[in-house]
Amino acid sequence: MSTDALITRLLDTPGDTGDSVVEALHGLLDDAAIDAASATPLGVAEAARLVGLSPHTLRYYEQEGLVRPGRDASGHRAYSAFDLRRLVFLTRMRLSGMTMHDLRRYIALVGQGDSTIPERRRIMLDQRERIRRRLRELALALETTEYKLDTYGGHPDG
Repeated sequence: MSTDALITRLLDTPGDTGDSVVEALHGLLDDAAIDAASATPLGVAEAARLVGLSPHTLRYYEQEGLVRPGRDASGHRAYSAFDLRRLVFLTRMRLSGMTMHDLRRYIALVGQGDSTIPERRRIMLDQRERIRRRLRELALALETTEYKLDTYGGHPDG
């Protein structure tokens, strides 16, 4: 599933359902939930289903060096709890608009150890500012849309 398709799926999921995709992604951040779901490593299809991505996307992330699942005795990908947490992180960062370039840089820094924490923090601070700016832009666009709806008569919610 592409990032655009995942965003559409997340945004189209009604907020009042008990098992929304957003809630599922939030649940995956809970270590106990991930550990329970992956008591034994998961194959690519199971891992993809769990995090709401396509197997193709998981393989792409592997090709880009963003996740490195182990292999089982048959040579098939085996996604551990660590890999699933990484996939949740990647999904969230892509949803926030982080570029693949920045993700590759960030993951490379993680692999280099704690000495890179200041640079990783800078990447996250920059990303937070991009998200905040986008939220402001969207709020302005919503206000403009509501104004136009109001000028056409009636309440914007109508």
